[in-house]
This record gives sequence, structure tokens and C-alpha cells, in this order.
Amino acid sequence: MSETYIVGFDGTPQARRAVDHAATLARSSGASLHLVFVLEWSPYSFHTPEELAERHGRREQELDRAHAVVQPVVDELTSGGLTVTSEVRHGNAGDLLCKIASDQNASQIIIGRTGDSALAQRLLGGLVITLAQAAPVPLTVVP
Repeated sequence: MSETYIVGFDGTPQARRAVDHAATLARSSGASLHLVFVLEWSPYSFHTPEELAERHGRREQELDRAHAVVQPVVDELTSGGLTVTSEVRHGNAGDLLCKIASDQNASQIIIGRTGDSALAQRLLGGLVITLAQAAPVPLTVVP
């Protein structure tokens, strides 16, 4: 059975560096890539029925836009000979990346480092910190 690398991807330059790093690793190891675009979305808000309907419409538009960002990268990597799948989800990025890694029986999670200051990361938390504490598999953070 081939290894799978979960790659957090959101279209940013940092995420693209993570994808490129993962692709290099996959080419040398024969692993497949699973790109995951997580749209941060909290279900814990109270809204009127009209606001809920509008929110649902915005949510669907965000999913469509995210798929449009991910698909060209999937196509590029696939045409380069890699096995690549993807998914776009709403929720908490740390929780979802951990769940997907477990569900896919992945061998590692690869993400790009953001440019946030160390102080902001300590005060606000962050994806890197969350995954460093909770990831069920090794985590690679690409600068």
C-alpha cells in the first residue's frame, strides 16, 4: 500500500511551497498526495431564517471558489505523473486535517508556515501549534 501525504492548501504562496515540497517527496517515495482546503467556518452562531439562507448561499459560493483554486494544482500535479486527490471542507483546519489524516491512514501532514509573528501565534494559537499538539502523524512545516 502506498503512502499518502495530506497537504494543507489554500492558494497562498506558503501553501504552494508546501505542495511543491510534498510533490518532491511523493516523486521520490511513490506516495500519493491529498490536498485539503479548509474554509474556516463556525456553526456556532445564532441567525434568523433569512440570515441562515443567505449564509448557506455564501457557503456554497466559497466552496465553489475554493474548488476553483485547488483543481488547477491537482491537474498540474496529476499531469506530472503524481496521484493526487483533493477535498474542500468547512470547519476548523486543525481538527479537519487531523481527522482526514486518520481517515486516509496518511503517513504525514505537510503545511506551509504563515508569516505571522511568534507573539501572534502564541497569543492566538495557530494551525502549526494545533497540529504539533494534535496531529496523529508526523507534521512537516515548510518555510
